[in-house]
Amino acid sequence: MAVNVLGGELVDCSHDPLTGFYRDGCCNTGADDMGVHTVCTVMTAEFLEFSAQAGNDLSTPRPGFAGLLPGDRWCLCASRWQEAHKAGYAPKVVLEATHILTLEWVDADALRASGVDAPTL
Repeated sequence: MAVNVLGGELVDCSHDPLTGFYRDGCCNTGADDMGVHTVCTVMTAEFLEFSAQAGNDLSTPRPGFAGLLPGDRWCLCASRWQEAHKAGYAPKVVLEATHILTLEWVDADALRASGVDAPTL
């Protein structure tokens, strides 16, 4: 059983769009997840623009990927969330769906402060 940042069982982040490194709807991780896709976030227009400018365009559709819209939930790389936080563009976080290993990469207080109480999709 994977654990979330609150110490409970990790819940799914999103099935529409289907997210997670393993595309199972969960922000689980493993040795093959070099990007540490563990932070369940709620996309914002500001973050999507920030991410595109940083070289990771998440909003433009591509084959097999419809592109993200504000309000979509997505498993984000922990380092990208921390980078966005420092720049003032971090999206909100669904703490119950954010993997405990995230705390090795991000400021725990900032992560908790960015938490939202959103239902699991």
